[in-house]
Amino acid sequence: MLRAGTGEGQGPGDWIMDEAETVPEETQAPVLRDHPLRYALTNELHARPFAELAAPEQASHFAMLAPEGAPKQDDTAARAHILALCRRHGVAEPPEGATHFAADFGAFRLKWERHTEFTTYTFFHRAAFAEPFAEAAAGRVPQDWLAALPGQRMVAAHVALLPCEGTAPGAEDLARWFVADSLCHGRMIGGAAEVWTDFRIHADGFTRILLRDCGLVPRQAGRLVQRLLEMQTYRNMALLALPLARETGPDIARIDQSLAALTAQMKTLRSMEDERVLLDRLMTLSGEIEETIAATSYRFSAARAYGTLVAERIREIREERVPGQATIGEFVTRRLAPALRTCESVAERQQALSERATRAANLLRTRVDIALEGQNRDLLASMDRRARLQLRLQQTVEGLSVAAITYYLVSLVGYALKAAEQAGAALPVDLLQGLSIPLVALLVWLGVRLVRRSLTGGEP
Repeated sequence: MLRAGTGEGQGPGDWIMDEAETVPEETQAPVLRDHPLRYALTNELHARPFAELAAPEQASHFAMLAPEGAPKQDDTAARAHILALCRRHGVAEPPEGATHFAADFGAFRLKWERHTEFTTYTFFHRAAFAEPFAEAAAGRVPQDWLAALPGQRMVAAHVALLPCEGTAPGAEDLARWFVADSLCHGRMIGGAAEVWTDFRIHADGFTRILLRDCGLVPRQAGRLVQRLLEMQTYRNMALLALPLARETGPDIARIDQSLAALTAQMKTLRSMEDERVLLDRLMTLSGEIEETIAATSYRFSAARAYGTLVAERIREIREERVPGQATIGEFVTRRLAPALRTCESVAERQQALSERATRAANLLRTRVDIALEGQNRDLLASMDRRARLQLRLQQTVEGLSVAAITYYLVSLVGYALKAAEQAGAALPVDLLQGLSIPLVALLVWLGVRLVRRSLTGGEP
């Protein structure tokens, strides 16, 4: 029961419930049946949390691609490799079926993520450093374990996070760390960070990203670093389709010319045999087109998806231009966009070729069908003529049959009359036998007609 509050700190408009009273059972929330994926789908929003970074800090990032021909990273090998590192350092292992894992190994921290086509390993180390890329975080990882990472290295990058205290890196430092021709410099997240990178693979086999913290909170710094690394990873994954597009281009041009030549021949066909030969060639060409599409469609679709992710990451870092410097977004877009357009163009040409070949084959099949219908019409007319000839022949045979049967039956009548005459009956045998001819002929004709009607079901 609710009553007005009278205790200390309670006003006249406050209501409280008696301690002895409970909520009636019928007013409690009902127990509902959950969908089996409810928790998994909700927890997906919280999967792959960002690392917390604070300057000075270094990171080393690896993206390992699945072996050639495998559409999905070998989960067993990647998980076994992580378990080996955890057991080696006495760290709690990731749960079965985990797609991401983060742990502190003492000398370094690891963030592991498994994606559809690749697996990423990012190592962090927080400590002061004199040179950003002289001693990287990956140097603190057991080198034998690092050398045995499963898959093929697609991306390898070093990241150095500088504190805002002190002067910004000078031109001489940047020239020592980066290639000046492709150096990009931008301010991120409303000026809270400055980033330098040249997207080059240096002598140690790593690309380099230098980040100066000018007011980032640890989680914000982790988000920014992850987006910059994802930008490099997704960019390379998108560009995987470019060599395939270049290889496919000459085949598409050859098929296009062959299809145009076959289509032009349709106007000069003279016989059914020519149409069948041309249709066979069209079917062979259509098979080549579909084979090409099947070999490239997955890679081209993946390139579109990765390109979209790169564009999203560029928007998320909220980059601002530094006067006189190329921005990271501009540099990536200027190189990536033409490659993606090339892949898209090849995919569109493949689809257009498939549709053209289908239309040409349909037109040719229509011609063949029309010709076959003409042949069938002529064949049916010929069969109809033969049927009429057979009917006339049958009618002639029926007339002869009536005459023959009448002859034999009249002979039998004559034998019967002669037998009766020999028995003593006074009968005019020849007269009666002659008079029986029309009657017997009529009966035989009616009998043949009835038999024919019974066999034909009454049809004329």
